[in-house]
Amino acid sequence: MKINSYDEWSPLREVIVGSGINLTQHDIELSFKLFFHDEANSAFYYPKYQPGRTGAKDSHAPKTRYVEELEEDIELFVDALKQLSVSVHRPLELSGPNVITTPSFSATPTPALNVRDQAIVFGDEVVETPPQVRARYFENDLLKPVLYDYFRQGSRWTTMPRPVMTDLSFDTEWVSGQNTPAAESIVKRTPSPADIGFEIMIDAAQCLRFGRDVIVNVATENHELGLEWLRRHLEGRFRLHAVKRLSGNHIDSLVLPLRPGTLLLRNESVVDYLPEQLRTWDRIIAPEPSENNFPAYDDDDLILTTPYIDLNVLSVDAETIVVNSLSPELMRRLEAAGFTVVPVRHRHRRLFGGGFHCFTLDTVRDGGPEDYWD
Repeated sequence: MKINSYDEWSPLREVIVGSGINLTQHDIELSFKLFFHDEANSAFYYPKYQPGRTGAKDSHAPKTRYVEELEEDIELFVDALKQLSVSVHRPLELSGPNVITTPSFSATPTPALNVRDQAIVFGDEVVETPPQVRARYFENDLLKPVLYDYFRQGSRWTTMPRPVMTDLSFDTEWVSGQNTPAAESIVKRTPSPADIGFEIMIDAAQCLRFGRDVIVNVATENHELGLEWLRRHLEGRFRLHAVKRLSGNHIDSLVLPLRPGTLLLRNESVVDYLPEQLRTWDRIIAPEPSENNFPAYDDDDLILTTPYIDLNVLSVDAETIVVNSLSPELMRRLEAAGFTVVPVRHRHRRLFGGGFHCFTLDTVRDGGPEDYWD
């Protein structure tokens, strides 16, 4: 079937679901530290940060048990989608330990788990966005068998410019301005002959689609360049609306449209960042997550998200939502708003940086380029 997807809630027909198989290591270097920054607590998620430490390259290996349990839960998710008559595609598995080496950096690759992050569908076109974390530089190669199938069926396929990713490619002002140590005290940034200034770096998960309208969260000069590229590329087909500094990058654990006229929000303050047209939509405020909803982790386990990650739900249609069964408060709130909730277990969402929305790239949904804001 040809790609067709314009929003986050129309009936879902086909989807790519990510894989965590062979996730063996995170390189804790400049790009990782800039990305996994906890704005809410003015800190960094990972426990090994030491003020004043420069030039060091740390790494973290998630426990094998957690990776295995992640894949168990993903299989439950895939089964639930199939039972809802959704066709599920999977990426290639990451093959064995290896290293990405470019003229500007080296990194240990990660599997295509959070496939929402680096690809987005605009109508009949899939757009691959440029990575912000070096370890994810070639991650979308694992999606290529699926994307080539869509291409052969007539879908459009575009890749945004791939960044060089020298140390000086990154705008660090957002992190340095969050009452945390300046980025220069985290990792020493070394000039390179390949330096060209700030580069286009923006994730697809900074965008949310509302038919012809798309909101894009922008917090750095890298994002601004990405927004400008998207505006030029989509001109005449989609209307892009900048959301300034709602977060440092992704916004789908802060706000998600569940159907025309209804938003799921982390809290009321999110509304102040949204375009005026969305401020009149009905709001469902996510309940405060209970500490009991999460496994207890050791001090050396790497926490990558806030406890609000369960807000990262997947709409199968305008009435049906897949929700983490370990977040009963959220399930009850959505049911009270009239939604049918499909509970699926997802234990280690804080360790692997994503929920059901992050794990999916919805390639085929019913519907078209509607004007939901008019």
